Amino acid sequence: MKTVQGPTDHVVVVGAGLSGLSAALHLLGAGRRVTVLERAGVPGGRAGLLELDGYRIDTGPTVLTMPDILEEAFAATGGSLADRLDLRPLHPAYRAQFVDGSALDVHTDPAVMESEISRFAGGREALGYRRLRAWLSELYRVQMRSFIDSNFDSPLSLLTPDLARLAVLGGFGRLQPRIARFIQDERLQRVFSFQSLYAGVPPARALAAYAVIAYMDTVAGVYFPRGGMHAVAEALAAEAAHAGGDVRYGTEVAALERTDGGRVTAVRTAHGERIGCDAVVLTLDLPGVYALLGRAPRRPVPLRWSPSAFVLHAGTRRTWPHLAHHTLSFGGAWGRTFAELTRFGRLMSDPSVLVTRPTATDPSLAPEGRHLHYVLAPCPNLETGPIDWDRTAPGYQERLMEELEKRGMEGFRASVETQRVVTPADWAAEGHAAGTPFSAAHTFAQTGPFRSRNLVHGAENVVLAGCGTVPGVGVPTVLISGKLAAARIAGDRAVSRHRPRRSLL
Repeated sequence: MKTVQGPTDHVVVVGAGLSGLSAALHLLGAGRRVTVLERAGVPGGRAGLLELDGYRIDTGPTVLTMPDILEEAFAATGGSLADRLDLRPLHPAYRAQFVDGSALDVHTDPAVMESEISRFAGGREALGYRRLRAWLSELYRVQMRSFIDSNFDSPLSLLTPDLARLAVLGGFGRLQPRIARFIQDERLQRVFSFQSLYAGVPPARALAAYAVIAYMDTVAGVYFPRGGMHAVAEALAAEAAHAGGDVRYGTEVAALERTDGGRVTAVRTAHGERIGCDAVVLTLDLPGVYALLGRAPRRPVPLRWSPSAFVLHAGTRRTWPHLAHHTLSFGGAWGRTFAELTRFGRLMSDPSVLVTRPTATDPSLAPEGRHLHYVLAPCPNLETGPIDWDRTAPGYQERLMEELEKRGMEGFRASVETQRVVTPADWAAEGHAAGTPFSAAHTFAQTGPFRSRNLVHGAENVVLAGCGTVPGVGVPTVLISGKLAAARIAGDRAVSRHRPRRSLL
């Protein structure tokens, strides 16, 4: 594995998002002096916090899986997740609702889930789920070891025995047909394949290898931290400061100071401060990285970006008992919906949405007697669908609220006392390419060693972390990206020796 050459005693991490804080902890654990510079006034990056009329609203991810990866970051500095966060497993992990009026609770306990599927779709499908679960578990084991938690120096790095195992498992086929080999009920197929949209690819076109995301959700389990998802960033930042890291907020990096050979010797802030360093970890979205470096890498074809999201944060005077913490409300359409999002650049004509009710688990996130609902509707990014969101957003919000009321949330509009809408235009204003918070899509040409590398050609001591680089999008993967960036600087042995004292799974 290639590493940064020369001295690496002092590392500047640009960005206190989850990937930057993960990198900081692993570097601190490897004996480096670390300065974290964050332009916002709080940590978190995409995992931000909006305090509105007494509501504490997570502005980024709402689904937390694989807490053992988070535990590993704390363990790097001798800390413990349990000392910093109160994590609660969600039962069910999701509730799936369908237009025919049926509903399925997704449980991570195999016996409970088999019983639920048997009730929902019959004993044959329950047996199919048992086979699917075994396949998902093996798929995860093979991929985590060699393809997710691993740095690539070239496509030749793929040539390991696990590549053959992945091929035998069918990982290079298509996701939707592979899921259909185990379960025939079309509703169940959706439950175990919708996750590919997180990776920016429809299930019919996604590699079957991306079923690993379904493993994280439906087998490993879904959790929620007391205080909301932003509490994860706060805990990581507190651990970094406790371990001796210098975490500075309200500090935007404006430029990199480089030698003729390309080595970065200092970063300069927007306030004119010069901070000398031996290495830099950049966690900005890819356009921000390229702006600091002064150039973009050459690619045979331009990057393709994932679909975006229209999000409604609603503080309400009531809630609806049929909602779980996470509820997937599927529309009747499926294939057509993905074509609208990824090919035609249109809003979903029959929307499938995620409704998250964090106050179901932590009532303290809202004023007493109030409830918080987060409604996420996938939508085209600004390149695929250059929609005028200033004109479109109000009408689309009304349409979504009307649809929610038809699906059992009667009186939703009348119950809303405070709200905030986020559109692709808002994501773009925050610096996210093509107005999507999900970065580059996980097409084959943008996956593994073909994704934007975390080593920067022409800048020998600059390393990338975050969802735009390896291994990709999602809370577990961006935490791993921070660890992989640290390994590029401190060496694999110095970073990988840190293991959690216990597993939460």
